[in-house]
Amino acid sequence: MVRQPVSPVKDKNYDLIHAVQMSLKHIWQMETYIADAEDRGDTELATWFRKIQENNRKAGEQGKKMLMERMQRENG
Repeated sequence: MVRQPVSPVKDKNYDLIHAVQMSLKHIWQMETYIADAEDRGDTELATWFRKIQENNRKAGEQGKKMLMERMQRENG
């Protein structure tokens, strides 16, 4: 098993911020995959990509809420 290098950023919220960013990026990326599947007439695949997109949307919203709460506690 290959281990990734340690993050150069020593902020306790870095991983959370990065995960939120990746979730939001995947929402956008799924639009391309959905369109490609629909262009090929593959509704099964397009539906599956929509489910992934929705899961990423939920994860992104949860992560944004968690980050906001943490930032408010730190600055409160």
